[in-house]
Amino acid sequence: MLKDYLNQKKEILENKVNEYLSDLEYPWQIADGMKYAILNGGKRIRPILLFMILDLFNKDEKFAYPTAVGLEMIHSYSLVHDDLPALDNDDYRRGKLTTHKKFGEAEGILIGDALLTHAFNIFTEKNIGLLSSEKIVEIVRLTSSYAGINGMIGGQMIDIESEGKKIDMETLKYIHKNKTGKLLRLPIEFGCIIADVPLEIRKKLEEFADLIGLAFQIKDDILDIEGDFDTLGKPIGSDVELEKSTYPSLIGLVESKKLLIEITENAKNIIKNNFSEEKGKLLIELADYIAFRKK
Repeated sequence: MLKDYLNQKKEILENKVNEYLSDLEYPWQIADGMKYAILNGGKRIRPILLFMILDLFNKDEKFAYPTAVGLEMIHSYSLVHDDLPALDNDDYRRGKLTTHKKFGEAEGILIGDALLTHAFNIFTEKNIGLLSSEKIVEIVRLTSSYAGINGMIGGQMIDIESEGKKIDMETLKYIHKNKTGKLLRLPIEFGCIIADVPLEIRKKLEEFADLIGLAFQIKDDILDIEGDFDTLGKPIGSDVELEKSTYPSLIGLVESKKLLIEITENAKNIIKNNFSEEKGKLLIELADYIAFRKK
């Protein structure tokens, strides 16, 4: 059931990306690079999470299309910049050349910038007539917070600063909560905004979001040790090479796997305790998918 849902929603999302980017042609390096970066494979977990929340509350997913595309553009920009020589210096992502390897380093920087800034054009222009002005402003506010210094960028900065150093668990939690967790929490909050979810239920879903965000990053840390290029689409062992602090490096691989299972069960229990089995089934399956995926 989950596999079919993921494939169906992924196709819908990518069709919408193509639609929204179809009018971008010049400069061609930027237009083509944006399309290459965002359509170069990917699981689309973040926009799919947004669709799941709307499904949970019987809200038509068409109200989320622009927001889902904008969110995926921001995620894609972050990957383009992560891969640059000054950061992780990766040549491959999802089995294909990284954007800066395909188009050039200067072009890669500008392509990432273009994805980030154009996302806000999508959030605003494409949402007019779909969402109220108040909801559009709240979506923009949350995005600028969670993708910026108080979220992803802040987490990335401390991650870079911590390379080659022994850090404590609180610092590692900060890195993961912000670098990865905030952009996984964002679609769930978006869904709550669009569907007018009551505050009490929204807080429960935010707890779920924080847990699966942490699970996602722990699993990434584990895959960097146990994965392989053919499965992951990129070289493994980069965390060790860059001397990054990870859960396996702090508490060991075995304890990391135990923690991953514990966090995932806690996330699933939030859904089980607040929604019917039928309503919560997809979110529970998604939590397992995040924790036990092979790539």
